[in-house]
Amino acid sequence: MTVAKKKAVAPAGSTALELAREVLEIEAAAITGLIARLDQNFQRAVDIIMNSRGRVTVSGIGKSGHIARKIASTMASTGTPAYFVHPAEASHGDLGMVTREDVFIALSNSGESTELLSIVPLIKRRGAKLIALTGKPQSSLAQQADAHLYAGAEKEACPLNLAPTASTTAALAIGDALAVAVMHAKGVSRDEFARSHPGGTLGRQLLTRVRDVMGEERDAPRVPGTAMLSAAILEMSRGRMGITAVVDDTSRVIGIFTDGDLRRALQKGVDLHNTKIASVMTRNPRTITPDKLAAEAVQLMEQHKVNQLLVVDAEHHLVGALNTHALFKAKVI
Repeated sequence: MTVAKKKAVAPAGSTALELAREVLEIEAAAITGLIARLDQNFQRAVDIIMNSRGRVTVSGIGKSGHIARKIASTMASTGTPAYFVHPAEASHGDLGMVTREDVFIALSNSGESTELLSIVPLIKRRGAKLIALTGKPQSSLAQQADAHLYAGAEKEACPLNLAPTASTTAALAIGDALAVAVMHAKGVSRDEFARSHPGGTLGRQLLTRVRDVMGEERDAPRVPGTAMLSAAILEMSRGRMGITAVVDDTSRVIGIFTDGDLRRALQKGVDLHNTKIASVMTRNPRTITPDKLAAEAVQLMEQHKVNQLLVVDAEHHLVGALNTHALFKAKVI
């Protein structure tokens, strides 16, 4: 006789939103609960990684394996050479990647994963240090570790309290904390971080400099301080940026004239042909140097509510101009 499987049902009257909120509350509580349980084992784990002259190998099976991959990826991207190895593959040859100079991080909520426990003696025999992330401090894996980090949860978010949910969230959070602590201890700079993230939006924000998007110096619109307003308008039209720099006879910036300045001048009824640009320009304009990050130019524009910036060298000579269109084109914003 075939017995029909009993279907798991949500608590009576629960809606999807209510269940979602409950899941988030349980997982948030799991992470918050880790704070009080952090102890000297965490500092020991950081010291083990810092004192290692090799790489970090992260391993786990099932859902813990997915979290292990993320931890390895986060460490690699924050300045700690790391990679993931599947414990089953490790026992069939991949363990050859682990040397006595390395650190092995093993993830298992139960701390009793057969696949991990079978390779632990080999890891220890090689002389590699072992860091365990488990939800059971008294487990076999925890007891054999050089440093044990509690990464469990009192309750899973699954209605059956079975599917790894809160526990995997807790393990991920501990892994992030460990990666960031090591990154801080190593003093990883923005430039070092950027070299690990050359692609995508993050890479563009961290690597693109003003000089990369400002265009050619010869194309930067400019007029001398002795020029008439009519000449400045023609130069603005040539530059097609809605501005022109106003410079002295050594090309040092003394002001800027924008389309906003032009509107205000016209409202006052000024004579375009008999008014000197120096009398209607904006003095002490916002500028930026070509070595600055393009992202800093975006921040400066947003802070001062302007759409263009003049680019100057250390002596305030004009070397280029930049507007939001160029930043959009470079995909910095």
